[in-house]
Amino acid sequence: MTNVTLKVEGMSCNHCVTSIEGALKAIGAKGNVDLANRQVSVEYDENNITLETIKEAIEDQGYTVL
Repeated sequence: MTNVTLKVEGMSCNHCVTSIEGALKAIGAKGNVDLANRQVSVEYDENNITLETIKEAIEDQGYTVL
């Protein structure tokens, strides 16, 4: 498993947390959102999911990955 922490803009509430964590779960990754630091920690299997796929899943929810 690979772990990565991404800076994400546009998150402000629990709906944001649910939205991002749900999108990551749907692609087979596990996300943990830190609203205070505007970060998302993601654990994923690099054999099945690319970092680009993770970024797209978050951005598809309306957030910006820096």
